[in-house]
Amino acid sequence: MPRLARTAEADKVTELQRTLYRAAKADPGRRFHALHDKVHRRDVLERAWELVRRNRGAAGIDRTTITDVEQHGVDRLLGELAADLRDGSYRPLAARRVFIPKPGSSERRPLSIPAVRDRVVQAAARIVIEPIFEADFLPCSFGFRPRRSAHDALQVLVDEAWRGQRWVVETDIANCFEAIPHDGLMAAIEERIVDRKLLTLVRGMLRAGVMEHGMVTCREAGTPQGGVISPLLANVYLHRLDRQWQTQANGVLVRYADDLVVMCKNRRDAEDALAALTALLAGMGLEPKPAKTRIVHLTEGGESLNFLGFHHRWVRSRDPRSRHIAFLARWPSRQAMQRARDRVRELTGRDRLRWPIEQIVQDLNRFLRGWAGYFRYGNSTAQFDQIIRHADNRLALLIANAISSRRATAVRHSPPGPTATA
Repeated sequence: MPRLARTAEADKVTELQRTLYRAAKADPGRRFHALHDKVHRRDVLERAWELVRRNRGAAGIDRTTITDVEQHGVDRLLGELAADLRDGSYRPLAARRVFIPKPGSSERRPLSIPAVRDRVVQAAARIVIEPIFEADFLPCSFGFRPRRSAHDALQVLVDEAWRGQRWVVETDIANCFEAIPHDGLMAAIEERIVDRKLLTLVRGMLRAGVMEHGMVTCREAGTPQGGVISPLLANVYLHRLDRQWQTQANGVLVRYADDLVVMCKNRRDAEDALAALTALLAGMGLEPKPAKTRIVHLTEGGESLNFLGFHHRWVRSRDPRSRHIAFLARWPSRQAMQRARDRVRELTGRDRLRWPIEQIVQDLNRFLRGWAGYFRYGNSTAQFDQIIRHADNRLALLIANAISSRRATAVRHSPPGPTATA
């Protein structure tokens, strides 16, 4: 498709989203009933494909990859999906279940990988319904939302600590994505959407199940991590928590998906907030993770907390001219530093001895730019220096080993020299 045509189609999709958002914002009680036909619109499916293609990702249980789709025809796939959605014959495949290491712990996180075709449909459904729920979501929610970031959430901590809210409830929701009950989630969706075909489509996504060790398991709970639409559905369900918290006004809630903190003025408020949070989550079929739940008092020389990869601590300025100023400082947490060192070690490992040095440097710089781009907000100079030194040392060691290996190979394959004779 020519570039101008693609731009025009993208503009139509953007205008559709804006129209849905404005309609939902203007009437908080409106329930939308004509949405399914928009999911299988060609321009919406094309935008969904671009999103899936950009994220790449592994194949699902059908073993079809992004490259396979591109080789066999994107237009063909989108046409088939549009026809199946239109006549109601579309059925999602079970997702492929894998387990990946959980950063900072010995646990492994379950990841569900839908087939490429199912990721496209999920992305199309998300394009259509996300603006409706975005109109309702509250300012305390930051994760997986357009034009909101982890740094926005972190800034709230700085602002509230400055205002004296330095008793902090720190927790995350245990097994959140796997524990959300389907009935409760569908009820939350139906507060805004009554299009029966679209509701059936979403319910089918939830009930498609996962395949593990050759067996498909279907459950009555969970919006598995790995699905394109899962973060949005989790936010739709957890919006109930945000909404109920707003009416309680017991501390400032900051939620990034299933990670959250509550900023309070004193210990009693923090204890009340933790009790209220536990009760509200229990009413939703969820619970805080005990190992990560605690109350922290941010004081100079006192406790600290980790949130969204940063270590937060209340400190006093070192500048003699501003020693009277104390503030909430942050820098990469110990776990974040270890993950960075581990990644640098992977990128400069012995299995890359025969790689071109230029490629290794390019990969290393790409990682370091991304890591620095996230952690540059805060007080991270010392940590940046540590990671740069580690990367320099690892790269120097790799180059030295590569040169040594090539010399050894050259010696083994060199012809024998002349033999001395009497």
